[in-house]
Amino acid sequence: MCSIAAIYRPLPKQGGLLSAACDDATAIAQMNRSLAHRGPDDSGIFQDETVCLAHNRLSVMDPSRGKQPMSAVYFGRQYTIIYNGEIYNTDELKRELTARGAIFTTECDTEAVLWSYILYGKDCPARLNGIFAFLIYDHTERTLFAARDRLGVKPLYYARTKDEWYFASEPKALLAHPRVRPTVNREGLWELLFLSPVTTEKSAIFRNIHQLHAGEWMLLSPDGSEAVKYWELNASVCTDSLSEAVAHTRWLLDDAVRRQLRSDVPLCTFLSGGLDSSVLTAIAARSLAKEGKQLSTYSFEYEGNRENFQASLFQPQGDDLYARRLAKDLGTDHTVLTIPTKTVADLLDEAAIYRDLPGQADIDSSLLWYCRQVKKRHTVAISGECSDEIFGGYPWFYRPEMLSRDFFPWLHDPYARIKLFRADIVRPAEGFAHLSKHYQDFLAACPTLEGESDADRRARIATCLSVRYFMQNLLARKDRMSMATALEVRVPFADHRILEYLYNLPWQYKFRDGVEKSLLRDAAAGLLPDYILHRKKSPYPKTHNPAYEHHIHARLTEKLKEDSLFTALLDCSAVEAFINGENTTWFGQLMARPQMIAWLLQLSAWLEHYPVELSL
Repeated sequence: MCSIAAIYRPLPKQGGLLSAACDDATAIAQMNRSLAHRGPDDSGIFQDETVCLAHNRLSVMDPSRGKQPMSAVYFGRQYTIIYNGEIYNTDELKRELTARGAIFTTECDTEAVLWSYILYGKDCPARLNGIFAFLIYDHTERTLFAARDRLGVKPLYYARTKDEWYFASEPKALLAHPRVRPTVNREGLWELLFLSPVTTEKSAIFRNIHQLHAGEWMLLSPDGSEAVKYWELNASVCTDSLSEAVAHTRWLLDDAVRRQLRSDVPLCTFLSGGLDSSVLTAIAARSLAKEGKQLSTYSFEYEGNRENFQASLFQPQGDDLYARRLAKDLGTDHTVLTIPTKTVADLLDEAAIYRDLPGQADIDSSLLWYCRQVKKRHTVAISGECSDEIFGGYPWFYRPEMLSRDFFPWLHDPYARIKLFRADIVRPAEGFAHLSKHYQDFLAACPTLEGESDADRRARIATCLSVRYFMQNLLARKDRMSMATALEVRVPFADHRILEYLYNLPWQYKFRDGVEKSLLRDAAAGLLPDYILHRKKSPYPKTHNPAYEHHIHARLTEKLKEDSLFTALLDCSAVEAFINGENTTWFGQLMARPQMIAWLLQLSAWLEHYPVELSL
């Protein structure tokens, strides 16, 4: 993985020559430096009158070559790419492209993406199986082409002024340019206080900073801009029997993992002991064993969790013993990483800055620490994100009352957080109405089939909602926390072929006999032992150690004494009542009072770091 950043000024031709354009070498260098954590192995910048392209490289394939920006010439026309991602059908692509005249000088997938654009143009992204964000500059036409993968695994943000466009892998790089300001308007504030760490599809909270849609490309030229969704989910009638669906799902999983095991640097898997990571680990371990190799695995624990674990509906058991037992049964080289309680709290601010957003509190800060430890031995990891969104593992898939509400189902009380802030500033009723309409409009646009059962229709809507919102939050978290440590994390469940196929399977295949993700369990039969195969879903863990809440409570108490934008926004009496109230879950399946306190600390750090400007 890597980072990309660019400045593009689509000036019209004057007197046969382009006007002096992208001459701000200082700005592009600042943007690139802000993303150095994503690619510590190399960096490069290309600049001409129209464009500045900057790249930081994390070497995974063909480490000795593949420097970016990378250029190629075809019939006298030059093209230059900056790229972040991994393409899993590179071998097939290279055979097709070579037959059409492409000349390859490296083993990097970067070159396959570049030649795909040269030979296929705007159709290029649809031919790629992988996770990617890239920009390609056509020197002759002075155009800039941008694209992002179908499920939005890799990020791409942009901003624009009257004369220029700016692109980057993370918002912090855009904000490193002096013409892009860290301003939050009322709509951004509503998203922050109602929805975050989830955001609406194109939002980055900051005004005038947007995300390229997942599955979208954009073409910029001196004549204007064009943006097209090249991929969307489509509803169709299923003709496969249950047994056929199980067999094909297993084939898709095997193929996705096999493709993503390719790496020229050390690779491992994250093994939680839950169903999702166990399926991927078992497939990877078997595949590598055929080559005489042993898979490395990691599981994660919090200091004091075993002594303080509290079972809940969403997390009935701890993971540690399951992960250790399965690693032994699979014969992996297993490491258990245990994070100290104080470290979980100490990394909250840093996690928020890497994410450019107050995120998921200790669930973010712990992952940041874990990735740093994994990076000491490995550069690539495989992780189990995106299974619940695709196989139907979340409660709102099988509890209809959660989906029939007029707001996002993972927010158990939409007002839980915003009521901690001054109503005269944040206007919560207006914000709820604004976002509720957005939610209802999105649900109405989900692709469904006329005449299908209520259960199948609800499943499609729950999938759309989960993939385009909840999953984007988890992918952003994994991307920022892992790339902060220069660790590449791959997510085989996010192979678009799996989503496309499962979207059109009947809900009864996925929830057979009232068991969530029964299709995945059926597909993994014979691959995993029963103690994993029939285990109830267990999400990414949180700390249960009471020392953690005591530590962050003390920090928040000190923050509340400061004169700052943070304290000016708060309703301090409401915050005090919350801190001393009942410990209830307010977001997802795990985030309760300790996570709210930690989120407030992250918000304070985020407001101060940029510093954020409010435009209300």
